[in-house]
Amino acid sequence: MSSVARKAALLSRFSDAYSQARLDAQCLLRHCIDKAETVQRIIYIATVEAFHVAKMAFRHFKIRVRKTLTPNYGGSNDFENAVSEYIICHLDLYDSISSVNDVIRAMNVNPKISFPPEVDFCLLSDFIQEICCIAFAMQSLEPPLDIAFGADGEVFNDTKYRRSYDSDFTAPLVYYHVWPALTENDCVIMKGEAVTRRGFLEFSESCESVSK
Repeated sequence: MSSVARKAALLSRFSDAYSQARLDAQCLLRHCIDKAETVQRIIYIATVEAFHVAKMAFRHFKIRVRKTLTPNYGGSNDFENAVSEYIICHLDLYDSISSVNDVIRAMNVNPKISFPPEVDFCLLSDFIQEICCIAFAMQSLEPPLDIAFGADGEVFNDTKYRRSYDSDFTAPLVYYHVWPALTENDCVIMKGEAVTRRGFLEFSESCESVSK
């Protein structure tokens, strides 16, 4: 496949993950968790962690490939091309199962979703594995694709996100994220989804002042 065709295929796969795999994962979690907000937060964090872990795995994989090819291509002008072509042809060597375990370990210590431990995150193994594989393959593109950083309470940016249907459409701040935006060279090429609400920051600040 050409680089353009591979990119198009991965964009389609990421879109499918949002429109189908994400909803399937939500259904699994709703058997254990009643609150829709908690379910959506868990899936968003799983997606973000999957990208982080897959990117680390890709960097390590590329280092190993470079060591493997150095005896044959060391010093050659074609070395970097040879490394890239080898990686593209051997994406199936990616140990996605190991990455899934790393993602679940990270989720188990994330204070936003792990206390109290309402659900075994292994339920999401298939979803996490799909996101890891997509993220890993996206690193083989030139330029690679990534997800945009998102933080609760950030100013809503309609170039990065669509508002969820249950948002307050006049609220200026993001209450929480449902799906990350996809970027290329820090430019958004596929919008994410976020929930906006009014008053939640003031409420949390008042609770903190009372606790003090």
